[in-house]
Amino acid sequence: MTEYRVRFGLIRRWAVLACLVTNPVAADISQDPAVRQFVAEMQQKHRYAGAGLAQLFRQVTIQEPILNAMARPYEAKPWHAYKKLFLTDKRIAGGRQFMQAHQTALAAATQKYGVPGHIIAAIIGIETSYGETPGKYQVIDALSTLAFAYPKRASFFRQELEAFLLLCRDENMPPDQPVGSYAGAMGYPQFMPSSFRGYAVDGNGDGRRDIWHDPVDAIASVAHYLARNGWVNGEPVAVPAELSQGATRLSGKVLKAEYSLDQLGADGIRPTQTGLSGTLRGNLVALEETGGTAWWVGFRNFYAITRYNHSALYAMAAHQLGQALQAAPDSARVGSP
Repeated sequence: MTEYRVRFGLIRRWAVLACLVTNPVAADISQDPAVRQFVAEMQQKHRYAGAGLAQLFRQVTIQEPILNAMARPYEAKPWHAYKKLFLTDKRIAGGRQFMQAHQTALAAATQKYGVPGHIIAAIIGIETSYGETPGKYQVIDALSTLAFAYPKRASFFRQELEAFLLLCRDENMPPDQPVGSYAGAMGYPQFMPSSFRGYAVDGNGDGRRDIWHDPVDAIASVAHYLARNGWVNGEPVAVPAELSQGATRLSGKVLKAEYSLDQLGADGIRPTQTGLSGTLRGNLVALEETGGTAWWVGFRNFYAITRYNHSALYAMAAHQLGQALQAAPDSARVGSP
């Protein structure tokens, strides 16, 4: 409850917030000063109808389970535990079925954006098990909870709430309709609203960007996202590395591909895979296995995946799941350079 005290400030609201936790539908946040300020900003900046927004926020419920989920992100786990969540036989089998069902869309996305189909499928597989688990929260509830009752990142989620309302207006969707994750991520690829506005595309030419129900739009949107965030067609994602004694200058915590393989080699960091150009740019990646630290070199495509989720664990899971999907029978191996 401390986070509520910080955000709402006034002691007289404790009774309302206590009621909110046990019976969330009873609370009306529309008159909270922070909400009223947000409504005024939407009116001023975007000519949004204030009365309509006030009515919308009267229907919003602050969700305690969302705040609890934010306190235990998957990325807080060590790699050896994290990978077990995603590199499963079920997810690999599901990915092969997904790739088989959407061969044409994956091949088209690869041709247009240069991103391999197995990487696109892996990301959708990690995010929602290929569309099976897109989330259960109304996006307006999730974003409002985090914008007005989660001080740690309130500014970020207010921006996402703003982007969400704008995309609803742009796409002619009622704001109380879309459903997503506890963080407000949406559809097959779990785009945040700002990512939707910046990267979602109409993959099938029907005039809509429907990442909730249309896997073709979702596939094209993931490929577009990665391409716009630095994916380099034909380059590797990551390879295991060996460190010689004294190779301590790089910590393994910086994800950006800042050094050539020649530079890394001069520092005692060498990929175990042969035949790679010394001009390839990458950086050291440290992953915690049960037996100690595993070292990898992550290249520019590894960094591009971390722009989707700013975690080396996520990028490595996408890479390794993609490798497993790429090893599928030829009928499912599509969109791979």
